[in-house]
Amino acid sequence: SASGDLMIRNIQLKHSGKYVCMVKTEVDSVASAADLIVRGSPGPPEHVKVDEITDTTAQISWQEGTDNHSPVTTYTIQARTPFSVGWQRVTTVPDVIDGKTFTTTVVDLNPWVEYEFRVVASNKIGGGEPSLPSEKVRTEEAVPEIPPSEVSGGGGSRSELVITWDPIPEELQNGEGFGYVVAFRPFGTTTWIQTVVTSPDTPRYVFRNESILPFSPYEVKVGVYNNKGEGPFSSVTTVFSAEEEPSIAPSGVSAMSLSSSVIEVSWTPIPWKMSSGRLLGYEVRYWNNGGKEESSNRVKAAGNETSIRITGLKSNLAYYTAVRAYNSAGAGPFSATVNATTKKTPPSQPPGNVVWNVTDSRVILSWEEVRAMENESEVTGYKVLYRTSSQTNMNVLNTDKTTAELLLQLNEDYVIEVKATTDGGDGTSSEQILIPRLASMDARGSGPSVLNIFSVSGFLPTIFSLTLNSVL
Repeated sequence: SASGDLMIRNIQLKHSGKYVCMVKTEVDSVASAADLIVRGSPGPPEHVKVDEITDTTAQISWQEGTDNHSPVTTYTIQARTPFSVGWQRVTTVPDVIDGKTFTTTVVDLNPWVEYEFRVVASNKIGGGEPSLPSEKVRTEEAVPEIPPSEVSGGGGSRSELVITWDPIPEELQNGEGFGYVVAFRPFGTTTWIQTVVTSPDTPRYVFRNESILPFSPYEVKVGVYNNKGEGPFSSVTTVFSAEEEPSIAPSGVSAMSLSSSVIEVSWTPIPWKMSSGRLLGYEVRYWNNGGKEESSNRVKAAGNETSIRITGLKSNLAYYTAVRAYNSAGAGPFSATVNATTKKTPPSQPPGNVVWNVTDSRVILSWEEVRAMENESEVTGYKVLYRTSSQTNMNVLNTDKTTAELLLQLNEDYVIEVKATTDGGDGTSSEQILIPRLASMDARGSGPSVLNIFSVSGFLPTIFSLTLNSVL
């Protein structure tokens, strides 16, 4: 360059060497030379070997690689196993390995696990490339050191004690022939009953004996063993034996039809002792008089409930129902069977010829009477459903007449519909009519004529206070 400098961008190790600068004229020439040293992080160490292995330690040795013109200051050791996520740094003795040391002892390894090791050199520039891995080597077997966690249990069938735990993962089994020692004893006794579970993956053991009382507390602990010997037990925990299924049926069972598709079944709770366990709930089965009891449907209610509604039934049909209590051990006997007949369906005919007129804020509505057909429930009254065009939920006015009076704030449009009410449910709604924003004008109309003129959709939801009054 003009200033007599030499600049090498993105310099690399290969740029090391002797550089010569020469000045030539027609008369003479002068040259000057300089050695350029490029320093970098170390190359990978070589020939990594495992010289000695025990159950928890490994003696590692290696040879130094290139230092790239900056002496190695430290080495670190990494390992991986079939159970690790990639390469992990391991603990060594000494903890810090200086650049002049080419052997170390790795500690805190798991017994009976296959390991690979590699070495990374560092200098003042930074950490270098890792070495190639050593050959795979397995640590020696040892007695297992970690007992199962989450020891628990309970449930099961009558005369059973169910004991559960989280299995020990393979990398902590420490050797071949791994299994569990399950020990238990009735609460308050001194002698442990022990049994061996030989499968490492098994998470439970069930002890069956006719002498086991229902819902009795047992002290339980689970230990570990392998070919090298027995390891420790978990801490002692309390597990209850299986409960006894309910022995009596609910009393006071009754069934009542609420509509053409709903029946409510009620019962008196059964007396229950905590010594028998915990009552989970009641099972209600039901079938109609055209179906068979064996193919009945079933619904469940929680233990503190004394009634349940069965929905989705056919109209004007007798349904039979019975109730039984259940817990984790099973179900008790069914109650006596009771029946109820669903009501007829509500009328399919909507209220017709809905007529309205407005004076100030009073809206007077009238409509034609709905007459039920023979297979439909009798009309008991009518519902007037109304809302402002900006509301989403309908307000309801009940009446047993075919007229109604509403006191409305008429600075908004109103949407109104009418439907008959019966024991079997609500009938079909009339067409929606729209009473427009009329201020204090007098106006009148009927459902269909108003519907053709005014839109009943597309309003923003807002809540307004309404006063309603039934015409007596």
